[in-house]
Amino acid sequence: AARAGVQVLERGGNAVDAAIAANAVMGLVEPHMNGIGGDLFAIVYEAATDRLHGLNSGGWAPEGLTPALLDSLGMTEMPASGIHTVTVPGAVAGWDALRTRFGKLSFDELLAPAMFYAEDGFPVSDVIADTWNGLSDKLRGDANAATTYLPKGRAPRAGEVFRNPTLARSLRLIAGEGPSAYYSGRIGDAILETSAELGGTMAAGDLRAFQPEWVEPISTTYRGWTVYELPPNTQGIAALLMLNLMEPFPLGEYGFQSARAMHVM
Repeated sequence: AARAGVQVLERGGNAVDAAIAANAVMGLVEPHMNGIGGDLFAIVYEAATDRLHGLNSGGWAPEGLTPALLDSLGMTEMPASGIHTVTVPGAVAGWDALRTRFGKLSFDELLAPAMFYAEDGFPVSDVIADTWNGLSDKLRGDANAATTYLPKGRAPRAGEVFRNPTLARSLRLIAGEGPSAYYSGRIGDAILETSAELGGTMAAGDLRAFQPEWVEPISTTYRGWTVYELPPNTQGIAALLMLNLMEPFPLGEYGFQSARAMHVM
């Protein structure tokens, strides 16, 4: 993923282009943490104007996912997993918002590394292989997940080459058609079909209506530094509150990772 970002810089892209290219590869090589089914949040510093720009591309819940529906299913609180935890994926729309406002290269150029590694394969690293194996039982619970992520009936071992040709096809559609391929095209159709099969409420309107939101970052000061985060609905405000709580304590006197410092943190 890091090399993909470097390649984009070498080919005339800027830092935003490189970030998108690296993010796309991460969605392939670390599939349990990233991907085009997830969301995107970014803070971009624009040197020319000395301004920070916040992007919240976290998708909303389907309109049909109401408290009354969950109550009728016997759910008195939000479930931790399953189809009713799925929100509109914001990552692809976020990529496009960043690229359109700040980027220099086309989607085809930005997604080229991810498409290459998805088709040609990559050696799975040891840490990711271990986590992947730990999710094997969950992956076996869905036929499509098992087919894609448990080749040979198991998780890839460290050093084994993994390929994801179906993801490569999705990335090619996005590279060729832009976000419309995802939110109103063949990828969106597949999302809706799968959601319906699993009893979900996602509808075409939920996908089509989604737009990323440009927001003003929020900030606090900590010992002479100004620290910026994205505003709610992200958890950034919690980090700023924690810095404010820590600031009155002389952590430097306590010593790095000392018991007293760790207790304050």
